[in-house]
Amino acid sequence: MTSDGTADIAGLSFEQARDELVRVVAELEQGAPTLEDSLTLWTRGEALAARCEEWLLGAKRRLDAARSADSES
Repeated sequence: MTSDGTADIAGLSFEQARDELVRVVAELEQGAPTLEDSLTLWTRGEALAARCEEWLLGAKRRLDAARSADSES
């Protein structure tokens, strides 16, 4: 993991990224011990949310393609 805590995120499945994001949010809500810890968690949370969005957009594209193929048949 890099100093910002985001190096490993690109390889996560949707479910892994979502579960980790839930954990990060819960930890932020409890209050991190230092400002630096909070910033690290926030950065990781933003990257995890972006990874989830990538997965969801990919799924939407596949569904749209399947619907388009079905309507052309």
